[in-house]
Amino acid sequence: MATMNAPTIDRRQTPDRRTNVNRASSAIVALDYIAMVLMIVGGLNWAMVGLFQVDIVASLFGAASPLARLTYLLVGAAALWGVYLTGKLANNNGRS
Repeated sequence: MATMNAPTIDRRQTPDRRTNVNRASSAIVALDYIAMVLMIVGGLNWAMVGLFQVDIVASLFGAASPLARLTYLLVGAAALWGVYLTGKLANNNGRS
């Protein structure tokens, strides 16, 4: 009966690739999720303005309050981040 030779590299001794996760990439992923939530909030707010002429952000924080303006600024910044990510994804898909 023939015997099998043991493999030269044991799978249990190879380092796990998942342990090399970069914390900077985790922060970017969190930023992506925050931007997505803000874009959804902005989109739903504009849908409410278009359909029912009700501005939810202005209703919650006041029409010209600093908090409402900050909310609009954050939604706009999230949209710009979404444009950046779209370009980044388009470039990555073109390279493969």
